[in-house]
Amino acid sequence: MSTLVLLVILLLGLVGLILVGALAYAVHRRPALSQPLTVALTGAAVFAAVIALIVTVGGQ
Repeated sequence: MSTLVLLVILLLGLVGLILVGALAYAVHRRPALSQPLTVALTGAAVFAAVIALIVTVGGQ
């Protein structure tokens, strides 16, 4: 993998952490939406699947 691809994955990871944090904060502010931990972990799992797909495709 090239350095550019690794840098893009790193930046995507940082953006994903920000999004997961935003999901957890939004649900924490409005508890009627759902449990904060469940929403944050679901968002993290989806994001991890996307990054795994990018790494798999980039490695071929």
